[in-house]
Amino acid sequence: MNRRNWMIQTLASLPLAGVPLGAWAQGPAPKAGEDYKVLQRPAPVDAPAGVVEVVEFFWYSCPHCAAFEPALAAWVKRLPAGVSFRRIPVAFSDTYAPQQRLFYALQSLGLLEKLHERVFAAIHVERQRLVQPEAIADWVARQGVDKAKFQEAFGSFGVNAQATRANQLMEAYRVEGVPALGIAGRYYTDGAMTESMERVLAVADHLIQLARAPRG
Repeated sequence: MNRRNWMIQTLASLPLAGVPLGAWAQGPAPKAGEDYKVLQRPAPVDAPAGVVEVVEFFWYSCPHCAAFEPALAAWVKRLPAGVSFRRIPVAFSDTYAPQQRLFYALQSLGLLEKLHERVFAAIHVERQRLVQPEAIADWVARQGVDKAKFQEAFGSFGVNAQATRANQLMEAYRVEGVPALGIAGRYYTDGAMTESMERVLAVADHLIQLARAPRG
């Protein structure tokens, strides 16, 4: 099974949403080369100096990303001051591109917070095929959004530029599968490395601390 398309099958059944927040700290100390990678060449970050940036790489049609979302959202809410978070939709091939553009079009229209989780539900609960641009636009319209305005945003220069930057960041972090996390432009981890999406968050906590430590 190609890690660029799917994470290992066992991750899909993890009961992530019900795991207490304190559980992330359990387990052995993360090890470089096993639980995470240290990038040889730093990836670009958007956060200002002194702020640790965490990015999640995801794909709307990935069942593991959908299962991970509730636990990730809870984890993001407890991030300390001085840590920023953003999502990066991946496009490992052209077939991924429409959903990548969906994310950035919703973001440009100020609808991401309202519809992000609904997209996951439409695909993984309602079993809707939001793959082609027209099907995506029709679904967005059913959510009460002006279809023409969405299609304009979907095909805009701004969305195209954001998609290009997302692909560049994906390559800079050398993303091998989703969901995955990048920290401070220096570290990368995913469920295939940690063997558990629960442990991914524990590893991310560790990497945030590493990134915040004085460098001497």
